[in-house]
Amino acid sequence: MNIKIKKKIIEPGDVISYMEMCTEEDVNLQRGMNFRLRGKDSVILMSVRPGAPYNDLVENKGAILIYEGHDVPNKTGGSDPKKVDQLMKNPLGSFTQNGLFYQAAKKFKEGQCPAEKVKVYEKIKSGIWVYNGVFKLIDAYIKSDNFRKVFKFKLALEENFDESLDRPEKDLEHNRMIPSSVKLEVWKRDKGKCIQCGKTDNLHFDHVIPFSKGGSSLKAVNIQILCARHNFEKRDKIK
Repeated sequence: MNIKIKKKIIEPGDVISYMEMCTEEDVNLQRGMNFRLRGKDSVILMSVRPGAPYNDLVENKGAILIYEGHDVPNKTGGSDPKKVDQLMKNPLGSFTQNGLFYQAAKKFKEGQCPAEKVKVYEKIKSGIWVYNGVFKLIDAYIKSDNFRKVFKFKLALEENFDESLDRPEKDLEHNRMIPSSVKLEVWKRDKGKCIQCGKTDNLHFDHVIPFSKGGSSLKAVNIQILCARHNFEKRDKIK
């Protein structure tokens, strides 16, 4: 008898393992940029940790991501990928992941199609990821960086973005996404476990004063780590 494993429903702010992330996407994620993965959602993996391989940035208090394109593959005996231009196309002429995302951003800017929706996962520690939610790809450009060319992609948090106006529409002071620096501070402070029971799995970054009641995402004092059970019990109640 075949037993089907029930997929966990992942919400923005959930702390997950690499395997849980792969289960969510139904694929073994081997690269950071995934345009229309299996013909469905576009997915990117980001990190702003010290020593991260790419220069990803979080701006406008978490509402905007500047995501750096990816390097050519590292081949034995080949050039250092960090010293050569990032590529738009593969040697045989097909678009790289950089090229696919770049073309999608340009089509949106030219009014040819809606902004590409992108699911964003952020690595905060080895083996530890956070689902940041859905962003819209709104721009792309090529920048000279250390004598080579790299791609930059601008993504706006979906719930903040008014596509008809091509700009964030909500007050950025009241933004649901928790900035990377705050997540890292809270993870260290709470020692990577639920502050109520000490569990280290099924964790979630929770607003002490709920977001729906005006609680800030920008200050670590208003963010805590709870396990799924205690997060569910708390809901939108202010304790």
